Amino acid sequence: MRHLLEIDDLTVDELHRVLDLATDLSPPRVLEGQGMALVFEKPSARTRNSMEMAVFQLGGHPMYIQAAEIGMDVRESVEDVTRTLASYHGCIGARVFAHATVERMAGEGLVPIVNMLSDEAHPLQALADVLTLQQEFGDLAGRTVAYVGDGNNMFRSLALAAGMLGAEVRFTGPPGYRLPEADRDRLAAAGVVVAEFDRATDAVAGIDVVYTDVWTSMGQEDEAAQRHRDFEGFRVDEALMEAAGPKAVFLHCLPAHRGEEVTDGVVDGPASRVWPQAANRMHAARGLLAWLLGEAVDGGSGA
Repeated sequence: MRHLLEIDDLTVDELHRVLDLATDLSPPRVLEGQGMALVFEKPSARTRNSMEMAVFQLGGHPMYIQAAEIGMDVRESVEDVTRTLASYHGCIGARVFAHATVERMAGEGLVPIVNMLSDEAHPLQALADVLTLQQEFGDLAGRTVAYVGDGNNMFRSLALAAGMLGAEVRFTGPPGYRLPEADRDRLAAAGVVVAEFDRATDAVAGIDVVYTDVWTSMGQEDEAAQRHRDFEGFRVDEALMEAAGPKAVFLHCLPAHRGEEVTDGVVDGPASRVWPQAANRMHAARGLLAWLLGEAVDGGSGA
């Protein structure tokens, strides 16, 4: 049984295959007659809508479950919740605070587990990101992606996905918000080396993709004022996009805090690909589930 808790749960060939399946508009109905439990400790418009539609397109029935309905480690253990949901569903997706939660769910070995977001990883978003870049550039080998902001879960998953597909990955952000050493080691194990820059203008010079995320993620609201001060100088504005060059595109996983990490002129400007990127959340999820519940079970690549 296979799970997707982080991008490097896939091999490079499997990552390519998932992205190929994401473009199949007549996908195999691998969830025909089955449900998929979608557990949300953290709400998300994009994740809920993209996952529900992906499950529907694969013939299944999505079941949206809020944290209060199951009370993981409050009313029941994570393991007991997993056993319960696996009694009804062919797959479980979970958008959680702690990465250990999805690891514990996968440890039960009952049905495939999909990490819809945790504090360490956001693999479904990264799949949508690289799908968007493939649509823009074709092969990512030799392309350069610069991430401006916080060395967080989003960056780690993006770096893995883009790096595994052959892109050069750069990072720039303030001291104290850079990638932890353990994440650098994990990236290196996947063959991904990240070049770090102190200045955003240096990081984006002559590149293909500028990517940013919010300075304050859900659950970090108490840190917002300090983070706003710390990240000054790392806003993606029109001047920074100009430094990247005329062919560079802009990505953001959304929602954007306009006027903080990015300006309106960039989000709504000609370089922005944020809406195709958002739409690709559904296609990427469909491709992953088609592979995870089809070819991964059958043991073939399908290529």
